Amino acid sequence: MKMKDFGFRRGVNLGGWFSQCDYSQERLDRFITEKDLDIIAGWGLDHVRVPMDYNILETEDGQFSAEGFERIRRVTEQCRERGLRVVLDLHKTAGFSFDKDEQEEGFFTSAAYQERFWNLWDELSKAFYAPDRIAFEMLNEVTDEAWSSAWNKIAAECIRRIRKNAPDSVILLGGYHNNSAEAVKDLDAPADERVIYNIHCYEPLAFTHQGAPWVPWLDINARVRFTESGATPDFFRNLFAEAIATAKERGTGLYCGEYGVIDRATPEDTVLWFKAIHEVFEENDISRCAWSYRQMDFGLSDPRLDGVRDELIRFL
Repeated sequence: MKMKDFGFRRGVNLGGWFSQCDYSQERLDRFITEKDLDIIAGWGLDHVRVPMDYNILETEDGQFSAEGFERIRRVTEQCRERGLRVVLDLHKTAGFSFDKDEQEEGFFTSAAYQERFWNLWDELSKAFYAPDRIAFEMLNEVTDEAWSSAWNKIAAECIRRIRKNAPDSVILLGGYHNNSAEAVKDLDAPADERVIYNIHCYEPLAFTHQGAPWVPWLDINARVRFTESGATPDFFRNLFAEAIATAKERGTGLYCGEYGVIDRATPEDTVLWFKAIHEVFEENDISRCAWSYRQMDFGLSDPRLDGVRDELIRFL
């Protein structure tokens, strides 16, 4: 089963709104507006991915936040009005974040954290059951391969609980090394045809993350041109080959929930990278959601891309 069969084909992330932010009222109220959703719909995209942290959805004592749930309800309704579907992505859960600086630890060994995670998804799947327009991404970017076995068990129980409330919703399942393609083979077989494998792609990292201060092994001053990057369509064919084969063998599809190029690369090189990966997405029916709409070092709506945006949008 392919994501396009459910209407999730080409999307963009709303990163930095309800996650990876300062959680200020100003940020939560104004970082993304209805005008932005109009623009996204005008780009011809069919969905957005909404990263959201658990502390948006829960109070400090672990109770569900009516305000947080209302924020999510509001954006799903605003998207519905514009013909946009929504992937609800739990970007951080109590006890785990892909970002070690968040200092969230213990999730994969803590029964209490896991129960809290399952309870949150129980509530989310009740509140946002709309299988024609809302999909659920259980957790963003498991990092360590050592957690693979534990994650398979946690995810299986989460799917079981979600299915009690949302029997027909798309559920996205990604693996270790930040949803790497190589991890797909080590995920459990999908529980049903509406569980889709989820990958992320920022390869080659020396190109897509050039100048990124959060990647310690990269020279922050080095700049890599696209022609030097090795990011040809064949590069992506080889990178995704095993994941594509695994998904086909297990009767499911692939969704690339994040991919993009840092704003240190030239606009022209950014287009060339998107064009190369787009070719392979199209060949293999891989649905996708680019990172990210605004700022976050990857902003597709940022002024730097004004001169190339019309061309770039063709390759999302």
